[in-house]
Amino acid sequence: NKYKFGSLIGKSKPMEKLFEMIHLVSDSRASVLITGESGTGKEMIASAIHYNSSRADKPFIKINCAAIPENLLESELFGHKKGSFTGAVSDKKGKFEMADTGTIFLDEIGEMDLNLQSKLLRVLQEKEIEAVGSVKPKKIDVRVIAATNADLEKLISEKRFRPDLFYRLNVVNMVTPPLRERSDDIPLLINHFIAKYAEENGKKITGVTREAHKLLMNYSWPGNVRELENVIERAVVLSQLEMLDIQDFSEINGRLLYGDEDFDPETGDSESSVEIANSRFSSSNLDALDGRAIEVVVGEVEARLIKYAMKKFKYTKTRVAKFLGINRNTLDKKIKDLKIDY
Repeated sequence: NKYKFGSLIGKSKPMEKLFEMIHLVSDSRASVLITGESGTGKEMIASAIHYNSSRADKPFIKINCAAIPENLLESELFGHKKGSFTGAVSDKKGKFEMADTGTIFLDEIGEMDLNLQSKLLRVLQEKEIEAVGSVKPKKIDVRVIAATNADLEKLISEKRFRPDLFYRLNVVNMVTPPLRERSDDIPLLINHFIAKYAEENGKKITGVTREAHKLLMNYSWPGNVRELENVIERAVVLSQLEMLDIQDFSEINGRLLYGDEDFDPETGDSESSVEIANSRFSSSNLDALDGRAIEVVVGEVEARLIKYAMKKFKYTKTRVAKFLGINRNTLDKKIKDLKIDY
């Protein structure tokens, strides 16, 4: 598939450049620093580099520096000797030793504290590690790929990241493009994730309607590919149709329609719904709803009001119906038709 590179998918110009860069750096021994927003696939790029290199049949070890407490990260990276600290009941290999002859991927490198940064710098310079509690260094052959969504140069100016470590890691810098800059790839990704999650969930969903496609293309995806995947998975799991429709993406729909990509449908209230109805539907946002504008806009406002009332009256439907000025049967029908979860 010419639009795939490992787990990466794309045909846009930014992705073509990225694929070319992966080809160029894969067989190098140089350290790589991958930068970019959260959800853009930095780990997938690291994986593609490793599995297209001469080290492909050697270990590929991943560690998230932000997920491990500071006092444990050194041991996780470099290992420890029995008795070196309370709880060290046996010798333990670190991630660097596990990755020997292969590649180690250090995610969220910007979260590493300065003391550990200096030890990592020594590993890169000397190509040897020293386990916690050991006095004997061990030679290793490990290619290092690091990633961050932080601005490391800003952290350097704030004296929170070592400049010498930055230059050691940043031999090759690869920037992952945000999804909003590679919109040509969105249809490919939609189809890929629908196929993936339809198979996983035993569904016969084959695609999205024209209106839903417009909606997904008009959204800016601040959470990038990870957000798109999450949205498609949820829609596939909850939908009972063979084609995902605009109503299957109510949260994205709400954010677009209300001109607010931080919109949270769970915290809406009746006053903001009236403001929305009166003033906040821009023509560009409504373009995605050609032929269904009234249905969708009214449905979105109704859903927001119902959610507000359900919370306000602690999910007592009789009281909710009275507040909304409708009968209980109508409320039940709207909850079903609008696919309101509560």
